[in-house]
Amino acid sequence: MTTLYKLTGTLQQYTWGGKDYIPNLIGFTAQKDQLYAEWWLGAHPSSPSTIKVDDKTMPLNQFLSQNPTALGQQSRSIFGDELPYLLKILDVKQPLSIQLHPTKQQAEIGFVEENVRGIDLTDPKRTYKDKNHKPEMMIALSDFWLLHGFKPKTEILKTLRERSSLQTLANQLETQDLHHFYSDIMQANQTQLASWLLPIFEHNRLEDLSPENPDYWVLYSQKEMNISLAQLDAGLMCFYLFNIVQIKQGQGIFQDAGIPHAYLRGQNIELMACSDNVIRGGLTSKHVNIDELLKVIDCREVIPELIKAAPPDNGSFTYTTPAKDFALENVRYDDTAQINGKAESATILLVMQGCLKISDKNTALELKQGESAFICADTAYQISGRQVGYCVLAKLP
Repeated sequence: MTTLYKLTGTLQQYTWGGKDYIPNLIGFTAQKDQLYAEWWLGAHPSSPSTIKVDDKTMPLNQFLSQNPTALGQQSRSIFGDELPYLLKILDVKQPLSIQLHPTKQQAEIGFVEENVRGIDLTDPKRTYKDKNHKPEMMIALSDFWLLHGFKPKTEILKTLRERSSLQTLANQLETQDLHHFYSDIMQANQTQLASWLLPIFEHNRLEDLSPENPDYWVLYSQKEMNISLAQLDAGLMCFYLFNIVQIKQGQGIFQDAGIPHAYLRGQNIELMACSDNVIRGGLTSKHVNIDELLKVIDCREVIPELIKAAPPDNGSFTYTTPAKDFALENVRYDDTAQINGKAESATILLVMQGCLKISDKNTALELKQGESAFICADTAYQISGRQVGYCVLAKLP
């Protein structure tokens, strides 16, 4: 029986994406004026990858519905007959919306409630698209910037006091917890937002600021996202509240349920539970559900913890996260490497650099940069390096 299959991902062409990075990585010709934001590898029903079976292609979710044993016993016992994760490549040229994701319980309740209220799954005001949580990890493929969780309150106060237009907010925060303070900011009217933010725009120039400075990202986001100064976005205030994090190439970070975050600039690998549940908190033209946002957000003070980079030597390295839905393995090789592995659960391999041969007892696939494979559960395989590089494998922990 065949247990190794060629897999092809799907493109997502969102307005915040870049023009060249994903075409160059995956190996296709970029079309003029097209934006390429994400490359998906998985079985998400909205955009499943395709798998090649007996010289025919079919959606991966269809293949798994016909061959559920390919998922593996452990996976099926916990997650049922669906692939529990989704692997992505992202090219972030413009800031993404400030967002957070629900717990499993919150998602199940919210999904049922919106069904009862008759909100269609395709309705732009729909918040819960499925019943799953969406913890996610990312590994930077370039110098990467993002927002991640609330800064310690003492640091927020210091940041606010350093700007004359935000002094009144510092005084307010002295008497409030972070949840009530954030709630007031997210429900501020345009007059309030203007009193806080317009002096920031008047007294700064983007070229004079460094990315460690919250003012830089306020001006950068306004410019890149074409936000009108007459119709300010409350999400701009979050640059003064959240951690601004720089992640060097190879390092990563984990986003747990409820933690507010926003990708600002760079390219990354992202691996997440298979869900499309996003609760937005600004910097977006999409629906912002303030009531649900304030119900789900985790306002604890966060000191960002980075995931360490894979070592540069040949061999296998698995990034460490608390997630039960997924794990990401990095395998480095040169043209002499022979690396043995076993897929305990359904596994997706993506070649990030160089080229390799992957083989089991019956099948061998030659894969170059940007190409991928689906490996059925309980498959022993060997990766042979053909040209120096590395691949990543998405699987269960």
